[in-house]
Amino acid sequence: MRRFILLLLQLLIVVVINAQTIKYTSANLNMREGPGSSYNILSTIPLGTSVKMEEECDCEWIKVYYNGNIGYVNSKYLVNDKSLVKTSNFKAQNNATKKSVRSSKTYDSAPAGATALCRDGTYSYSRNRRGTCSHHGGVARWL
Repeated sequence: MRRFILLLLQLLIVVVINAQTIKYTSANLNMREGPGSSYNILSTIPLGTSVKMEEECDCEWIKVYYNGNIGYVNSKYLVNDKSLVKTSNFKAQNNATKKSVRSSKTYDSAPAGATALCRDGTYSYSRNRRGTCSHHGGVARWL
């Protein structure tokens, strides 16, 4: 009887471990305390990192396990296949005309060519409004 219970317990552990879905981040992704951008950031998950999820859903915010922490990430930055990571990141960092956009930097005043001031104090050089300052808390002011 003990062997049967032990075997059943081992089988249950295998099922639970395999039930978790693994996805990959397509950007440096903020893991938050709750399901929304208003919650505090627990950590930033680097581009291309695998995260475990309890279940897959069509939710905007998904509960994930990363580096011993449990938190929520926006599902639009997760991909199923790691080979898609570079493609997804390239599309996110380039504008509609496919010219590269300079990365955001912190300045005391607006630098030449900046198009928006982000909420975290960095400036964006986006050539269109879509996604501008998306990893910097959103747009504080358009220039």
